[in-house]
Amino acid sequence: MNIAHSRAGGQPMETAAGQSSARHESPGRASSQRRMMKPHWSTAASALIAGALVCATATPALADEQEIKFDMVRSAAVVKAGCLPNAKAKVKIESEGAVEHMRVKVEGLPPNTDFDFFVIQVPNPPFGLSWYQGDIETDGSGKGSQRFIGRFNIETFIVAPNVAPAPIVFNNAFPDVGQNPATFPVHQYHLGLWFNDPRDAAKAGCPGTVTPFNGEHNAGIQVLNTSNFPDLQGPLFNLKP
Repeated sequence: MNIAHSRAGGQPMETAAGQSSARHESPGRASSQRRMMKPHWSTAASALIAGALVCATATPALADEQEIKFDMVRSAAVVKAGCLPNAKAKVKIESEGAVEHMRVKVEGLPPNTDFDFFVIQVPNPPFGLSWYQGDIETDGSGKGSQRFIGRFNIETFIVAPNVAPAPIVFNNAFPDVGQNPATFPVHQYHLGLWFNDPRDAAKAGCPGTVTPFNGEHNAGIQVLNTSNFPDLQGPLFNLKP
């Protein structure tokens, strides 16, 4: 994070040694003039310093254009169910120019459990266009981490210039479709984490609802998301390398 600093200084006024003045004044008058001039100099200096402080205060802290850090919070479904009260995640995204490295660290989740991680259009239902990134598995203490490599910045988007055939591989609760919908570019700036198995969600005291958010389209509910950011300006929007 770059922080702007302001500094003000004044040039000291000097007189050449030995230079004679064109006017000779009495000591009393000179002393009086010095007393009169001193407040003026003091006032000017104070104004200059005050101005510098105002400039320094008004200059905003600039975010590092190559890195962002943010938190993920409990999803609406988890909050409503009153489960996983300590679930949270920290995310750090670093730009390498041609690609980004995203590190996700989770905690407060059920131990030894698999979760699925997505880049999504909006943080809460209906979620919009969603891009599967991979899995995060927790350890015995309910903590886990994973690194993802891809394009995770203000340029992240999905586009489908026209309809095209698509392979049908899985036929579960949410079966594959044989073609895509056409769409102009749609940006995705949010993140979401889902239970891989709805049975794991039920064991944790959460709803056992089935959702399409895993590789076979039979996942559990969303656990964490980035709803702490506006719907149209998710955290990825803030990385502008």
